[in-house]
Amino acid sequence: MKVRAHARYIRQSPFKVRRVLDLVRGLPVTEARNVLAFTSRRATDPITKVLESAVANAAHNHALDADELVVVEAFADEGPTLKRFRPRARGRATRILKRTSHVTIVVGDERDEIDGEEG
Repeated sequence: MKVRAHARYIRQSPFKVRRVLDLVRGLPVTEARNVLAFTSRRATDPITKVLESAVANAAHNHALDADELVVVEAFADEGPTLKRFRPRARGRATRILKRTSHVTIVVGDERDEIDGEEG
């Protein structure tokens, strides 16, 4: 069984969020928590929240054991971009793009992960 959790409109670029998600993809949940705890990037806080939400969804809604869960999928899509302007020399202005992300983490049983690789 696979269970997912989302976080939308995170105020960080998807490129930076994906760098952290690449560290935890495919790891058991306990290992993923440790990796996120010792990674010094700003994206670890919202990713940790999404991971904990996915584990809580699996435990509460589907009665899965939290110790046996694995991060099956982890990806960040691009959200809406906030467009701002910064004043420049000689009366000009430069556009500043403040990007946002939608983070999705899917956790599942280890046996589902093994079954998926054989097929």
